[in-house]
Amino acid sequence: MRIKHRFLISFLLLFSSFAVQAQHVTNASNIWSAEKANAWYATHKWINGSNFIPSSAINQLEMWQANTFDPKTIDRELGYAESVGFNTMRVFLHSVAWSVDHKGFKQRVNTYLTIANKHHIQTIFVFFDDCWNANPQPGKQPEPKTGIHNSGWMQDPGRVITKPSDFLNLKAYVDDMLTTFRHDKRILLWDLYNEPGNNKKNDSSLGLLTKVFTWAHAVNPDQPVSCGLWNWDLLKLNQFQLKNSDVITYHDYDTPDLHLLAIKLLKIYDRPMICTEYMARKRNSTFENTMPMLKKEKVGAINWGLVNGKTNTIYAWDTPMPKGGEPKLWFHDIFRKDGTPFNKQDVDLIKKLNGK
Repeated sequence: MRIKHRFLISFLLLFSSFAVQAQHVTNASNIWSAEKANAWYATHKWINGSNFIPSSAINQLEMWQANTFDPKTIDRELGYAESVGFNTMRVFLHSVAWSVDHKGFKQRVNTYLTIANKHHIQTIFVFFDDCWNANPQPGKQPEPKTGIHNSGWMQDPGRVITKPSDFLNLKAYVDDMLTTFRHDKRILLWDLYNEPGNNKKNDSSLGLLTKVFTWAHAVNPDQPVSCGLWNWDLLKLNQFQLKNSDVITYHDYDTPDLHLLAIKLLKIYDRPMICTEYMARKRNSTFENTMPMLKKEKVGAINWGLVNGKTNTIYAWDTPMPKGGEPKLWFHDIFRKDGTPFNKQDVDLIKKLNGK
């Protein structure tokens, strides 16, 4: 879950070619104008918060399945978020959990939203995901692998979709969720696909990406829809995501100078911007050097990780610690399970930026 920067010419090629890609629009009549998107953004305080999964869940299925849904932990940990002034959480759904129990899944989503709303937090929901492990299965989920980042996180759907019947099943899922919650003010935005093309899928993810935008634009929810840029090498995907998103979202775990370059270039489109993943301490993407910059640039700031838990995201992507233990410098995350911060200076800064 990381952005990959290229030379400046790559950005310029992306933007110049993007301007003539009208054929990539799924439903132009339902894509928000820049004026509508900016008017929507102006009604919100500065959007900031974390990607959230309760510390008791190793992946999205463990979060949402009936036997392991944990509202007590969700309530406690969203309380930590509220205490620093966070107003937004980005939360991953999963089609497998929906397929097992449509009604129960939606009830649990509603319960989550009720808890988040109590803490004055809106939610960005994510549908599909090309990151980490393929072949998600319902039922008991794997135990964490010692010292390994996101050892049990599951892709959704986990394979390249080509069969019409598979598309129909996923369409039913997206249609059901969007139709059920299309007017729900507790939802800030629909993030339709996390990092399409990851795990070497590259342009093979364009089929599902095109479909999910088509389905979302057909339902036309009150909330904006988007799909975050994350790898500048994936030109076709980037063009499509930009052309069909109401609000520009993106991931950036790089240093502040390169992050700011990406912001300046994306501002060409004159649309609201939300960074839906940042903050990897060992890569010099920190709260201290990035979050104030995002606020100054009026860009939403959603870091990876709230509470250290079963996802093991205190460990870095590619540097496992086979013996476990706590790394001297956490990669992601803010709080321990008991609510004490890894770094009090981080918490003090977040509070200050939120006027707490």
